[in-house]
Amino acid sequence: MNNLLIKGDNIQGLDYLLKEKKLESKIDLIYIDPPFATNGNFTITDGRSSTVSNSRNGDVAYSDKLIGKDFIEFLRKRLILLKELLSQQGSIYLHIDYKIGHYIKIMMDEIFGIENFRNDITRIKCNPKNFDRIGYGNIKDLILFYTKSSKPIWNEPREKYTKKDLDKLFPKTDKQRRRYTTVPIHAPGETENGKSSKPFKGISPPKGRHWRTDVETLEQWDKEGLLEWSSTGNPRKIIFADEREGKRLQDIWEYKDPQYPSYPTEKNAELLDLIIRASSKPESIVLDCFCGSGTTLKSAHLLNRRWIGIDQSEYAIKATIEKLKAIKEDLFIPKPEWEFIEI
Repeated sequence: MNNLLIKGDNIQGLDYLLKEKKLESKIDLIYIDPPFATNGNFTITDGRSSTVSNSRNGDVAYSDKLIGKDFIEFLRKRLILLKELLSQQGSIYLHIDYKIGHYIKIMMDEIFGIENFRNDITRIKCNPKNFDRIGYGNIKDLILFYTKSSKPIWNEPREKYTKKDLDKLFPKTDKQRRRYTTVPIHAPGETENGKSSKPFKGISPPKGRHWRTDVETLEQWDKEGLLEWSSTGNPRKIIFADEREGKRLQDIWEYKDPQYPSYPTEKNAELLDLIIRASSKPESIVLDCFCGSGTTLKSAHLLNRRWIGIDQSEYAIKATIEKLKAIKEDLFIPKPEWEFIEI
């Protein structure tokens, strides 16, 4: 399938993908950043995008006037079609405002199955504000992450250890000044006849536990200097900090919005890079049916994924094309090519 950019109402665009392009169960990753039910308009004035709704000046880039149950139903119709397009190993990330997001989660539980809910991710979007109002300052929105099944594409994302992490998690240093920690070589549960119950250097596992591996491996670890023995003769496995990929990413992300966006509510490209790496693979199809300025499409292209973008805004399509055309071709990144359809 070629990359595809569709101008038009996305419910018609999704129907086109199902009926004309025959893409049912073919899309591995969907990211959408729909309107947030703010009851306002987002504008562009002299080429500069408004970052808040209800700006009185400029041309309307997109309208966000649907609120309440009308907005919920608007999303429901689209999510039902998106589920049909999603592959069995696929994932969907829906980026939404904290005011409406919990209603959307209930709806997504119904459509995708509560058993396929993975995360309610908090995204820190801006610096603290000092508004005079009753309530705490709002610096976040949320991303709802669901999968189509229990076996999705998943490339475990990791982040680098900070100095504080290293000091806490790897408090020891060897003669070569390599940071390390140690962990027990036994685990809960007894095995009566298995290899992990045999004595190691005359030592049996503690009562109610077994060795984490077979004795031959323990012998090899000891030979390679990967076991540390306490003064009481208790062996522990050495884990070096420089051999670890980093710490597991948690569900609070700090990816602030661009200060000078090319399109209203444009998202941080690194946020999309993370999602695309984690929940798709090279040559996967990535779909964004509220594609805005095309950040998702650009990230997908740079990461060697195929992509489909849909938006009905003239300004969105223009911003997307400009962003894609600005990609520089090199030995690893081809110039993006796509089919353009107006519905």
